[in-house]
Amino acid sequence: MDIAEWERGGLRRRVGGRDVFVVDQGRERHGDPVVVLHGFPTCSLDWRDAIARLASRRRVVAMDFLGFGLSEKPDQRYSLFEQADLVEVLVGALGIERAVLMSHDMGDSVAGELLARSIAGDLGFEVTARVVSNGSIYMSLAQLTDGQKMLLSLPDEMVAADAAPTTELLVAALRATCAPDSTVPDDELAALAELIVRDGGNRLLPRTIRYVEERLEHEGRWTGAIERHPAPLTIVWGDLDPIAVWPMAERLHAARPDATLVRLPGIGHYPMLEAPDAFSAALE
Repeated sequence: MDIAEWERGGLRRRVGGRDVFVVDQGRERHGDPVVVLHGFPTCSLDWRDAIARLASRRRVVAMDFLGFGLSEKPDQRYSLFEQADLVEVLVGALGIERAVLMSHDMGDSVAGELLARSIAGDLGFEVTARVVSNGSIYMSLAQLTDGQKMLLSLPDEMVAADAAPTTELLVAALRATCAPDSTVPDDELAALAELIVRDGGNRLLPRTIRYVEERLEHEGRWTGAIERHPAPLTIVWGDLDPIAVWPMAERLHAARPDATLVRLPGIGHYPMLEAPDAFSAALE
């Protein structure tokens, strides 16, 4: 996977006083644009294949969240409320009035905040449809990894360079969240790990993972909005995810029986990487 090529395909924009990396493809396409929200601890590069396919039909906008990927990585306290603010400001700056939200992992929670604002009439754009994929919608069902638990046990502060997870350790951690028979190439996981490490992002992991604590605190607001928002909902889920386990998808579908539930058998936490053809087909 060529990180330099990916970087050339986007640009850094000043959004809400922050420098964030944005990919904006298919601008000439018709239909409501798609806004992609990535997960922890990676970035929008996860969605590279899906974005390329979707952009043949729709405009697709993906932003690396603050502290992730190719965006600015300040040493500060991180909040999903600020991440949602940045998404909303970016969508407005791009002149988008109606959009489809597609989210994964931590991005599901950012989507939850945007949906809560939409329900309250406080969002600057209309959400016309949404897709959620493997993320901790219901924290009581989440099976956090040992690495995540270790990061959460640390103080909310930047760690020393020699104490931060290495690229090799991050590749192993990402591989462990995939299905046992996953064929995701090592170079793809290495590229994701490299962008975690870029500009000291690996040193910030004890800060950026605080979203888990925030997710617990605001579960009623965010999960409630995911369940209640009137826009059509599609749930696309790898059923061998060791963290956001399959029963989460079933529970969400029970709360929204009108939703479309797509089960991706034998796929783990990163369906867009593990099964790009099946995942993209479900999105389309």
